[in-house]
Amino acid sequence: MIKIIIADDHAIVREGLKQIVAEVSDICVTGEAENSKQLFDLINEKECNIVVLDINMPDKSGIEITKEIKLHFPNLPVLILSMYSEEQYGIRAIKSGASGYLQKVSAPTELISAIRKIVDGRKYISDSLADKLADYFDIAKIDSPHEILSDREYSVMLKIASGKTAEVISSELNISINTFYSYRNRIFEKMHIKSNVELTQYVLRNKLII
Repeated sequence: MIKIIIADDHAIVREGLKQIVAEVSDICVTGEAENSKQLFDLINEKECNIVVLDINMPDKSGIEITKEIKLHFPNLPVLILSMYSEEQYGIRAIKSGASGYLQKVSAPTELISAIRKIVDGRKYISDSLADKLADYFDIAKIDSPHEILSDREYSVMLKIASGKTAEVISSELNISINTFYSYRNRIFEKMHIKSNVELTQYVLRNKLII
């Protein structure tokens, strides 16, 4: 029996995932968490073969949480679920130590296949993401300015480029307005960019948002 822990801050999403898992006989949910503290408590308390983790958690990003999991529980695989495209977060998710990256719009059968494949010791990566990973190792890609951003800075960059206001971004990331502007200023400095418009043009030119 494959035992999974689901981590997502939306109860309706957790219920939906549990219903999908309930349709098969070889997978069961041993715990569910709505933030990183609950997740690590469960990992310490429950037997678990895989963590199914939302990329958008209220206290830390799924990528940050994955890095912590791999630091303290290196043999525990993580499947990241995301509403975002592979262009935006797929490579970063795999680089963080995730064993797979799956969009939430994927079919339930694909989720089950991903869980089984990862628990079997393999990676679950779509053909398109595999191509992007191959491209990433091109030296020109490695030297791209956005690659030097931290995970949080990268997230802020994409939210700015999507047209969200400082207030909305601050609320979504659970940070103060001042902290948001600190992140934005560091992004500008690292990438040698001077405005939100220039940043948005860079993101679109590099197809980080489709």
